[in-house]
Amino acid sequence: MTHGASSEPPDSAGPPQPGPTPVPVLLRWGLHLLVAALLLLAAGRSVIDHDTAAPWVVGLAALVGAGYAVGPRLPGVARSSRTAVTWLALLLAAWIALLALTPDAIYLAFPWFFLLLHLLPRSLGLAAVAFTTAVAIAGFAWHQQTFTPAMAIGPIIGASVVIATVFGYQALHAESEQRRRLIVELDRTRTELAAAERRAGVLQERERLAREIHDTLAQGFSSIQLLLQAATRTLDAAEPSPPSRASVLIEQARQTAKDNLAEARRFVRALSPRDLDESTLPAALQRLCATTSSRTGIEVTFHQQGPSLSLGTPIDVALLRIAQGAIGNTVQHSGATRADVTLTAMDTAVTLDIVDNGSGFDPSAADADDLGTGGFGLRSMRSRAAELGALLTVETRLGHGTAVSVHLELASATPAGGQPS
Repeated sequence: MTHGASSEPPDSAGPPQPGPTPVPVLLRWGLHLLVAALLLLAAGRSVIDHDTAAPWVVGLAALVGAGYAVGPRLPGVARSSRTAVTWLALLLAAWIALLALTPDAIYLAFPWFFLLLHLLPRSLGLAAVAFTTAVAIAGFAWHQQTFTPAMAIGPIIGASVVIATVFGYQALHAESEQRRRLIVELDRTRTELAAAERRAGVLQERERLAREIHDTLAQGFSSIQLLLQAATRTLDAAEPSPPSRASVLIEQARQTAKDNLAEARRFVRALSPRDLDESTLPAALQRLCATTSSRTGIEVTFHQQGPSLSLGTPIDVALLRIAQGAIGNTVQHSGATRADVTLTAMDTAVTLDIVDNGSGFDPSAADADDLGTGGFGLRSMRSRAAELGALLTVETRLGHGTAVSVHLELASATPAGGQPS
């Protein structure tokens, strides 16, 4: 409440305490002006009434005002909660001396209530307020040389109002601060989600373009090259050497088709995921497991069974993305300590298995979440498997880990999973 001095962390002599609730500048200055006005009232009335103790009252009022103004600005008060408590004790001692000389000092108890509740921990602050209230009542009764219950009503009501005001303000500020943090977290999450969606959109478009180029331009150039080779052989068999003008033109067309086929394949490689660039699916899965292990501490192991097959870029991409999705779910949600990725190749089929020892989940609840909240975990993997004509199964139970399996019959693969040219 006063200068915000005690918002600094406490010294190492005691356990750390949270800083006081920030107070608006207007309220802070209002308290300062109230203290100054009450000190002037006490000193002024003493002088006007020609009190024999007027010089002492003026001096103690000045001392209390100076202590109130200077104390929080001292470095020790700003850095140490213990020093702040010492300052408050000295301030109250000077006030008690002033109260002993003039009953007008009783009104200073009201701003002291705010000060004590603001700077001290709650339990200590309440005890200090109770002590200050008792001193104010006793001081006023001493000046009146009698005590009546009415003398206690004013200080007690004032203390109650201040306690309710300060604690209410602190509760409102805590709620406001929590909402502010939630809004900041929500904005950050939205930004991250938007960035992730943009990256996902870019990757999906790259994969779509790669499939389109592979299935149209690359296949077309390959067919043109084969036809021109057949035409060249036909002309060579029908005509004697040297080759005719038609043979030369056909050879030039074949070379052009060959060059453009190489360029189309380069586009496909450039648009494919980096993990598969100049690599095979087993090597990409091996890198995925090694990278996940090093980054998360989860032991992720890759196993390859059966012969190495040339599945084609679309199939490689889909299986790699499914593995990435399953491993991502393991890392984020399962609490697993181990996972195994197994690629099994047979003559006419390929199977990818991802098994972890995590906490598992309720598959029906996960499906409902996907459909109800827009999740893209299992739904995305099932969508990729469906595009290939593959079967994706998920076996899991709460507390018993999760197994994701993709089985693809190569003979039944859709055009999206065609062999490379």
